[in-house]
Amino acid sequence: MIRFPIAFMLLALPAALVAQDKPAEDASKPLKRIRNVQLNQGERCPPAADDEIVVCGTLDEPYRIPKQFRESKPDAANQSWVNRAATIDEVGRVAGGLPNTCSPVGTGGQTGCVTKMLREYTAEKVEKKRLESSVP
Repeated sequence: MIRFPIAFMLLALPAALVAQDKPAEDASKPLKRIRNVQLNQGERCPPAADDEIVVCGTLDEPYRIPKQFRESKPDAANQSWVNRAATIDEVGRVAGGLPNTCSPVGTGGQTGCVTKMLREYTAEKVEKKRLESSVP
């Protein structure tokens, strides 16, 4: 029972060795250049020389960042005055050492540290959700 597969493999082995001895014509001369070309609509891929490979791709919107790399955060100039005023107010509270600011200086002490940690945690969750929704 085992003799037949062994005999078959012994007969097939010389055929496999003969196939490996023949050099491939394409492998005899190495490629010197690989060219990547991005084409606009209506353009044709340039012909390749003997020693190069040309890879062509088309661009739907050549002057735009692809959607998967865009960030949807609003610019600082596009934010509302309410957000700007809240940021300025928070900076002033921390600098002044007012209560509920988690400041080591003044009366702020530890009263605002939990509030600060909760705000940071909420901001991290919102940012994580935004990044997960933007992945294509």
